[in-house]
Amino acid sequence: MTDSMQARPEARIGSEVTAHPEQAFGTDPLQVRDTDHYTDEYVKGFVEKWDELIDWKKRYESEGRFFVDLLKSRGVKSVLDVATGTGFHSVRLIEEGFDTTSADGSPEMLAKAFENGMNYGGHVLRVVHADWRWLNRDVHGEFDAVICLGNSFTHLFSERDRRKALAEFYAVLKHDGILILDQRNYDAILDSGFSSKHTYYYCGEEVSAEPEYVDEGLARFRYRFPDDSQYHLNMYPLRKDYVRRLLREVGFQQVETYGDFQDSFAEDEPDFLVHVAEKSYVKSTQYSTAVNTARDYYNSSDADDFYYSIWGGEDIHVGLYDNPGEEIAPASRRTVQRMADKLGITKDKHVLDIGSGYGGAARFLARTYGCKVTCLNLSEVENERNRQYNAEAGLGELIDVVDGSFEDLPFEDNVFDIVWSQDAMLHSGDRAQVLGEVTRVLKPRGEFIFTDPMCSDTCNKSALRPILERLHLESMGSPEFYQRELSRLGMKGVTFEDHTEHLTTHYGRVLEETERREPEIAQTISADYLRNMKIGLKHWVDGGRSGNLAWGIFHARS
Repeated sequence: MTDSMQARPEARIGSEVTAHPEQAFGTDPLQVRDTDHYTDEYVKGFVEKWDELIDWKKRYESEGRFFVDLLKSRGVKSVLDVATGTGFHSVRLIEEGFDTTSADGSPEMLAKAFENGMNYGGHVLRVVHADWRWLNRDVHGEFDAVICLGNSFTHLFSERDRRKALAEFYAVLKHDGILILDQRNYDAILDSGFSSKHTYYYCGEEVSAEPEYVDEGLARFRYRFPDDSQYHLNMYPLRKDYVRRLLREVGFQQVETYGDFQDSFAEDEPDFLVHVAEKSYVKSTQYSTAVNTARDYYNSSDADDFYYSIWGGEDIHVGLYDNPGEEIAPASRRTVQRMADKLGITKDKHVLDIGSGYGGAARFLARTYGCKVTCLNLSEVENERNRQYNAEAGLGELIDVVDGSFEDLPFEDNVFDIVWSQDAMLHSGDRAQVLGEVTRVLKPRGEFIFTDPMCSDTCNKSALRPILERLHLESMGSPEFYQRELSRLGMKGVTFEDHTEHLTTHYGRVLEETERREPEIAQTISADYLRNMKIGLKHWVDGGRSGNLAWGIFHARS
């Protein structure tokens, strides 16, 4: 949070109350954290100025055809605009041929939207005054799509209200419908302070919309207009992963998130996030953008040759080193042994290895303990090597290899005694979803053990940009994130054995081996790949040495 957002909010709020008494927040506006208060915030004077804030023409230009093309690509015909506001999207969709119904909880906004519909093309908007929490009481019929835009969902201050509203959206959709919901990038505001490109949503040149006060439970925004008038909105600062989790828990099957209309973005870059949630229940091998990117990478011949040749062949993960100059393969195998020693593995246990690579850990476990192991991995190329090695080792009966994503595990609930993972979950764009899937497939009193390259809890996130850009990721996990999420999911006895120093050693050793053997491996690996790999490895080494990265062994029980 920036200093300006923390500095004496009381003084500013006091002057605001006298300036606009019709927008009443009481004696302590920072305590107004109630869903129902939004009806008092959208007073007539504020609504009349709202279009100055949006600037319909510039909004049209900046947004382009993103929503229109997205809806048409899904075959959408009927749309329920549940946050109509002054009607920008309702009018746009009507002009594009969509059968549009316009709903809002503010009668002032609906009146303005109806007026705008007539003024912009003579469109008669079909308007409904409705509270989202009881949407199906007032809106009848089913729709191909529900849109909830303009950062409107953040007016809901309790999780109960948010769940109820999402359930109502879900219910009003047809069986294969979609929900499009947007929000400000509150993660960036909470973690790094407010900044805005002033490009995509609030495009008015002479209007400012900035946070006056922010904490984890309140984002109080001040809106200033050219006539020196100002208004406020109190909103709940929704974090991205929290919204995605709620969407899934309500029943939506697939959730894709865009940052300022782009499907690939760094965590702190976009001003706004757009979530596209699908109701359709289809079991498929459809992968998220982040997982698909990793899949394409590991399926490439360059990556396959590099990891097989340099990383140690069977074990393509971070090693535990007895000394900085140790060979990579024995150090990598030592990580497997250390993890296995923490578990109560017997031959009657069933282990799931998510992100199993070439299957080195699976073969070690099956050979050592006689247990059954299921390998799940996104790279078909790696999986073919895995199956070949299993057959050659005579372990084909004990090890299954499954093509798939750890964001949507193709297994029933309560199947596995142990879930195992090594340095794979960083490739997910939704690690909370991965953890949820892990806890779903674990048996009661099952064990989850994993490693993952992470940012440290105190890292300088801007310093991670080179690493994230190379991996095409928007963020990394952290020790605090994994401990918090595992506890939230009901996992017990969560421990983290910190071995961060070995992360730096490992990437340093891989870099040394790459440079030493470059004349040899350049016969089968492209020059571009090797050049980019060496740059990437240096970023990892620098990140470890600067204290911005973390790595170690997590262990928890269901």
